[in-house]
Amino acid sequence: MPAKLTDVAKLAGVSLATASRAFGDPGRLAAETRQKVMDAATQLGYDVPGLNGSRTFGVVVPDISNAVFAALIKAIQDQAWHGRHRMVLADTAESSAREREHLSAFATGVDGIILCSPRLPSDQIHELAGNAPLVVINGEADHAARVLMEVGEGLRQAVEHLYALGHRKVAYIPGPASSWANGQRSAAVTRLCAEWGIELVSVGNQNATVDGGLAAAASVVASGATAVIAYNDLVAIGMLAGARTLGYHCPEDISVVGIDDLDIAAAAEPGLTSVRVPISRSGSLALELLLEQIAGRPTATEAVHLNSQLIVRGSTFAARTADHTLQGK
Repeated sequence: MPAKLTDVAKLAGVSLATASRAFGDPGRLAAETRQKVMDAATQLGYDVPGLNGSRTFGVVVPDISNAVFAALIKAIQDQAWHGRHRMVLADTAESSAREREHLSAFATGVDGIILCSPRLPSDQIHELAGNAPLVVINGEADHAARVLMEVGEGLRQAVEHLYALGHRKVAYIPGPASSWANGQRSAAVTRLCAEWGIELVSVGNQNATVDGGLAAAASVVASGATAVIAYNDLVAIGMLAGARTLGYHCPEDISVVGIDDLDIAAAAEPGLTSVRVPISRSGSLALELLLEQIAGRPTATEAVHLNSQLIVRGSTFAARTADHTLQGK
């Protein structure tokens, strides 16, 4: 049986993501680590995907204008360039009906499919994709390889950070109700706030955009929360702007935490504290896994979990209700 990338990673004593990076983004690895992977590949006779002919693959995203998906697309395209593979892009505009049509068309029209943040349920995805090689990023799908950008660790750090700053009432702004990521993020925030004895207020589901944050700002301010965790950075930035129009200032009156750590987070005023997730790594790894399937190698359906971490900037500060000891006095 031909060697798989997982075999190479195991022999080299590295993670699957690191083994993938050795072939697709070697500049990010230490020379010694990359050499271990290459030696293991040579020993196993591993055939690097993409070097024996280009492929055409489809990528389906829910919103091409969202910076998260733009970053994913760029990472996938950059990885595809090494093997001169061709990408066909489809934007569903958050419509499950469009997602259904694109999946059905790609099932027979391309060599494989990368489905990002699906809005369709798992059984429908499997039915529509048929036997086409498929990798799902941030979603559930039966019998498909999956790459999941986990936010659990980063959110744990975020909740601990807010608690240490004296925040005892936190609001969460959820994203689209059909989003797998929103379900995961909402559940994690709920669990972590309960563990730390923090009162949690969840406002209604919002679009994963700046407008979504603007729409939620009044509800968050009215809740009396001293801090807010938003579904993503765009919602968080909308929340910042919305709070200002209501006469509230960040971080003096309310602290704000986003998720994703997009480039705009560092450029926001104040700089946005955010949970960094490995967006680019997810895209390049998803293509590696897809090319393995296209090449006919068996691919495990266990999800590959990529972790997160909190990046602290100026949008979080001691709660206005905190006592002097919590403010360092």
